[in-house]
Amino acid sequence: MYYVYILANRGNTVLYIGVTGNLRRRLDEHRNGDGSEFTSRYKTGKLVYFEVVEDIMAALQREKQLKGWRRSKKNALIAGVNPSWRDLSLDW
Repeated sequence: MYYVYILANRGNTVLYIGVTGNLRRRLDEHRNGDGSEFTSRYKTGKLVYFEVVEDIMAALQREKQLKGWRRSKKNALIAGVNPSWRDLSLDW
């Protein structure tokens, strides 16, 4: 299983989209500054959206698709499953 996920900063003004096989580990890496330079710089550590994909190639294609969307479409995707933009990892 693979996860396509979207992280946001506190003000929900900056989004980061990624793919991983272990969402909890990857989220910890992002929060500890080991995830990527982008997430460290912009403090995008709030998990606001994720979806499960069975095939790595399909997950990478979905990541690329989401990255190509306009911000308004990304916002609508997130709001459709997480209207308050709360950190979904708080449930873990």
